[in-house]
Amino acid sequence: MIYVMSDLHGYPTQKFLKILENINFSNEDFLYVLGDVVDRGADGVKILKWLMQNKNTQLLLGNHELMMLNCEFLFEDGYDLANIPLYGKRRNDYAVWTSNGGLVTIDALNGTRSSELKYIFEYLKNAPLYKELTVNGRKFVLTHSGLGNFHKEKPLEEYSATDLLWHRPTCYTDYFEDKTTVFGHTPTLLLDPSCKGRAVRTETWICIDVGAGSGITPMVLRLDDLKEFYFDL
Repeated sequence: MIYVMSDLHGYPTQKFLKILENINFSNEDFLYVLGDVVDRGADGVKILKWLMQNKNTQLLLGNHELMMLNCEFLFEDGYDLANIPLYGKRRNDYAVWTSNGGLVTIDALNGTRSSELKYIFEYLKNAPLYKELTVNGRKFVLTHSGLGNFHKEKPLEEYSATDLLWHRPTCYTDYFEDKTTVFGHTPTLLLDPSCKGRAVRTETWICIDVGAGSGITPMVLRLDDLKEFYFDL
């Protein structure tokens, strides 16, 4: 079975593992997480490390992982903010990340061995921006935020990181007619207030960010049959 989650935002690791237990996730299954594992909640780095250790999982880059990558300089010689020059682009990148919930991730990384930090940042640098796959004859495009500046004839490799990580669709946005685009980034409450805590579906896409960053239990989408799993943990 192929499962998809998104925007965990530091969700408690034990509850995350409980969700996987409840869907009977096994070594025969595969899990895609559509970015934004880190920030806001305390366990983002723990879940990131769990994903790194499991071969049947794949993280797609989210805008919060990108903000983390932009601040890699914080950890190059150990985290000592008093001795890190913050000016120009560095100051802006630091301000953007910390104003979007990055401090909890910085605290979680503080004191991590340099070799492990290098491994973590290399993993994020290699995380794809999108994934195309076919499951039971149905075609999917997985991204973090949908497809900004969309055109049906535009190859996916021509979309920019901004298009794939920061885009905000509306319920009137349409994507491909012959494949379903699955994404997070925009909490479904903002797309349709009646869908708080639930996925939003249109004829061409499914948004699965149900608001874990604000304390709602994340959902799981199974691509094999498009079944949605919800839990009260």
